[in-house]
Amino acid sequence: MTTFFNTILVGISSGSIYALMSLSLVLVWRSTRVVNFAAAGQAVLSTYLGYEAMSRLHNYWLSLPIAVIAGALISAIVESFVMRPLAKRSKGSPVESIAPVIATLGILGLIRGIAGLVWGNTFLQYTSPLSSKGFMIGHTTIPFSPLNAAIVIGAAIVLAFFAAIFRFTRLGLALRAASFQPEISRLSGIRVDRIRTIGWAFAGAAGALAGALVTPTTYLSPNSLDLLLVSGFVAAVIGGLESLIGAVVGGLVLGVGFAFILQYIGSEVTFSAAFIILIIVLFIRPQGIFGRGGSREA
Repeated sequence: MTTFFNTILVGISSGSIYALMSLSLVLVWRSTRVVNFAAAGQAVLSTYLGYEAMSRLHNYWLSLPIAVIAGALISAIVESFVMRPLAKRSKGSPVESIAPVIATLGILGLIRGIAGLVWGNTFLQYTSPLSSKGFMIGHTTIPFSPLNAAIVIGAAIVLAFFAAIFRFTRLGLALRAASFQPEISRLSGIRVDRIRTIGWAFAGAAGALAGALVTPTTYLSPNSLDLLLVSGFVAAVIGGLESLIGAVVGGLVLGVGFAFILQYIGSEVTFSAAFIILIIVLFIRPQGIFGRGGSREA
């Protein structure tokens, strides 16, 4: 029973990180209908900037918001100077729907190259002042540390923030309208281009937070968040690409599933298990757990 409980705790911690990356992907999808495979590169670059801030300021808590702000700015720049012009130039062409996705893959490769040139391909340590040692309950150490707790709390705060924006603010309504009916939104006075940039900035901030929180548990390199992107994408599809709550639930489902597979089967099948879980969910509910077919969820 103790092993079962500990496995769930490990899964919740890792699932919270997957949820943050999933949120990043869902926010871009909701605002521009694009699957942003460059999210991993943007998160890596912002995490490197957070690492540089910590190296100079010697304060992790100051470097964390710097990384998040950098993530928002990087994502906004990508949308303004790459995705928006590309969407306008490819409008009406046979590649209109696929061109943005291909562009995000190109941006991912470009960012990786830039990070490799500036910081090299060595593994860097972006350390957190929070302990990674599990809490003590009596004489037993559980595999849930203060760092794990910060990750879970951070994911919960981000979800609550974005859920409140989309459900209770005019900005959230504008983000949904700009994605679903951009031409009608323009006629209604919504500045669609600006709104879409804000959606990308929100997504970049969520991805940057995921990178800055998970990196202290591993290492930092140009490719260090690639697996996080895969897990975040799978979680987003499992939960439903339209749903913020689905992104979090999908991340937690995936995290707990991975934890049980690692504990009871082995690490050899973990990566393939993500896609097996994805296929099963798509067969049972193609729109995802919280998807609503053709309608849009707040």
